[in-house]
Amino acid sequence: MKFLTFTTLLAGLWALSGCNSGRSLPTVAEVDLQRYAGTWYEVAHLPKAYQEGCECISAEYTPEGDHLKVLNRCFDTEKGKYTSVEGLARPEKGSKNSRLKVQFVPLFEGDYYILALEEDYGYTLIGVPDRKSLWILSRTREPAAEVVKNYLNRAEELGFNTSNLIFTRQDCQP
Repeated sequence: MKFLTFTTLLAGLWALSGCNSGRSLPTVAEVDLQRYAGTWYEVAHLPKAYQEGCECISAEYTPEGDHLKVLNRCFDTEKGKYTSVEGLARPEKGSKNSRLKVQFVPLFEGDYYILALEEDYGYTLIGVPDRKSLWILSRTREPAAEVVKNYLNRAEELGFNTSNLIFTRQDCQP
């Protein structure tokens, strides 16, 4: 499956992957959505069918009222071109913006928990309560190895299995 089918597949898969397994998942204390906005480059993710064949994955977050507009992009290696999907991320009440609900297709939304965030908003670790979805994001295409290592350790401390983590290329040429 390619990123192009992301729009329909993401809704179902993300909603399923975001189901709460009953285990709690601690998030950062607070997130300033204005500072969080902007471009994030995917460093790594746990395997997801809707991301197969995708490289150079990025997310652009734009503040819009009390939520963020989302534009996810990826380079479809089979088609040799970029594809994208738009959505909305809205904070859960009482979470101080550290837990978001992301929606790409009406009626389906998935969890987006900010588990770690650098003070300068340069890196973030995103996951869901059932521990089946995990992303490491960076503001740069070439992340610092030490920060990535620390985020992998944090993910493991939180109960994520990082053994099959997929590291994302960020050097695509359309």
